Amino acid sequence: MKPSILIGVVLAFSAAVAVRAADPTPKEAVTAAAKKLGEKANYSWKTTTVVPETARWQPGPVEGKTEKDGVTHLRISFMDNVTQAVMKGEKGAVTNPEGAWSSLAELENEEGPGRFWAGMLRGMATPAVQAAEMAADTTDLKKEGEGYASALTEQGAKTLMSFRRRGAATGEGPAISDAKGSVRFWLKDGELVKYEFKVQGKMSFGGNDMDVDRTTTVEIKDVGTTKIEVPEEARKKLT
Repeated sequence: MKPSILIGVVLAFSAAVAVRAADPTPKEAVTAAAKKLGEKANYSWKTTTVVPETARWQPGPVEGKTEKDGVTHLRISFMDNVTQAVMKGEKGAVTNPEGAWSSLAELENEEGPGRFWAGMLRGMATPAVQAAEMAADTTDLKKEGEGYASALTEQGAKTLMSFRRRGAATGEGPAISDAKGSVRFWLKDGELVKYEFKVQGKMSFGGNDMDVDRTTTVEIKDVGTTKIEVPEEARKKLT
């Protein structure tokens, strides 16, 4: 083989190796997509949760909107009730059944449902944050069809079962056992468009034991075109 041809072959092989080496891993791809979403000016999403038909509580959809460095608005449907919530940093406000707004700080001093709402809302994360946390909690994320899928670590499953942020599923909160879960992410042109996670296990809260079997799907939409209108009464509670 002539030296010039040999050199060309070597260079081509080296370039191919460099391209392969530069390809992101599945976890890097999903993490980057979540970060990219979080850097957008705004976006909306819809969360739907499916539980067994025999479950006592059947959750409705959650409609969410968020602005970068701004507010996050949630419209939470449960049974025949709709609750609105607005969050900004550590502060937040939520409506009661009559539609009046209370701050999370006010609710934390109450007994019963008010304290529950405050704890749950403080533990909620926007899709960009939640997707990144779940990617970090995967055991072996791989490309599967049009998405990336993996089982979750036990701690990752516990976090999702308890409605708490990653790293906050220990200590205060329900006792959880036999936790397991899985997650799948869908990307389009390097952007996160949808993810779905399933969790199963047992939870003990307030002396009551219950089985958990939940599938949650989050669909992201209106990236860059979402607009949020915060009621004046809610805005006052954020100051």
